[in-house]
Amino acid sequence: MPHSSDSSDSSSFSQSPPPSKQDSSDDIRKVQRREKNRIAAQKSRLRQTQKADTLHLESEDLERQNAALRREIKQLTEEMKHFTSMLSSHEPLCSILTSPPPPPEVLYATHSFHQPHISSPRFQH
Repeated sequence: MPHSSDSSDSSSFSQSPPPSKQDSSDDIRKVQRREKNRIAAQKSRLRQTQKADTLHLESEDLERQNAALRREIKQLTEEMKHFTSMLSSHEPLCSILTSPPPPPEVLYATHSFHQPHISSPRFQH
């Protein structure tokens, strides 16, 4: 296997043509494209990191909301148990529940459409 980087082999260097203007402009374009690509990759990684951070914060916020809602459910369940217990203890003593309902004419007889206590001139005859 020949050693192309051997310093005693000077013939390989002398045979290559000098770099042309075209080759140097291609090299410049390659370097510029690589730099542009490097910057684009850097920006892409930064956007990914920012998106991950945003999702993490949103996740933490949703966890807090979930915990608050669970506490509220627990409190409302306890409140419902309390009121159910109060209702259960009240039912045997309640006269409204044990007596039959009054006939509808008794309920409506107490409500008069002509109210004499109104003093507005508009309502007086």
